[in-house]
Amino acid sequence: MPSLVSRIVPGYLRLARANRAFISAENARKHVRERTLRPRPYGPPRRLRADVAISVSRDQGWPVYTVVPRTGRVQGNLIYAHGGGWVNEIAPQHWALAAEIAARAGTTVTVPIYPLVPFGTAEEVIAGMADLVLANRSRYGTVCLGGDSAGGQIALSTAVVLRDEQQVTVPRTILISPALDLSLSNPEMDAVQPSDPWLGKAGTRVFIELWRGKLPLSDPRVSPLAADMRGLGPLTVFYGTRDIGYPDGLLLAEKARAAGVEVDFHEGDGLVHVYPLTPAPEGRVARGVVVERLRAALAEP
Repeated sequence: MPSLVSRIVPGYLRLARANRAFISAENARKHVRERTLRPRPYGPPRRLRADVAISVSRDQGWPVYTVVPRTGRVQGNLIYAHGGGWVNEIAPQHWALAAEIAARAGTTVTVPIYPLVPFGTAEEVIAGMADLVLANRSRYGTVCLGGDSAGGQIALSTAVVLRDEQQVTVPRTILISPALDLSLSNPEMDAVQPSDPWLGKAGTRVFIELWRGKLPLSDPRVSPLAADMRGLGPLTVFYGTRDIGYPDGLLLAEKARAAGVEVDFHEGDGLVHVYPLTPAPEGRVARGVVVERLRAALAEP
């Protein structure tokens, strides 16, 4: 049974109308207009963990932040793509996760502030992310990828492009409730929808149409579930069962395992979208798993 905090979260999300931009196409279009006219700030909170240091540069023309532990041995690098439906900026919860990973895993965490819709597209962003991985491999050695929701799509699509175009295998990709098939065609989504307090298909389709640009929905840079999984590095995947993306997560695990890919799948029974970012006990446990998997991957020669 979910913890008390996790049982409260769905009610809070419904009360806050967290799904309002996702439940209708009209709301989604209004949301894009609002975010275009009044972009949200993206810098890290003033109060973050005291045991990490943050710097910023501009790579690929984007702001790229670096979070590094102040003390101890530092190994390798994680590039983390934040979620937000390709339309919302990075949130405090993402910054807290990046800082926690840097401090506890003893690694450098790179946080790119990639362009959002209607200005950014999958083709541009995935190419920029792949370039960033290659640059960081020269700088830090071993580089892992991670992301949540829309950022999970970006992370997995980038891993596919690196394999196909650069013959580079990412040693571990962390996927927190990733968007996987942007056709949203899995019929099981409709069965989960009534219990999902956050996401909806009608509004999400508006964001997807802007994000895919000229690419078809079947392109792995848009829908990584469409990719051949063979040759990908290990995947660590988290989904709550109250997430319309959960059925696609099950398909990812099945398809990847059939292709010989190691899949570390964590199912949060009764939990919501991106539950590892929540302050619930289940979120703390999931973040501990993320730290352990990254420590192991980054320690490998």
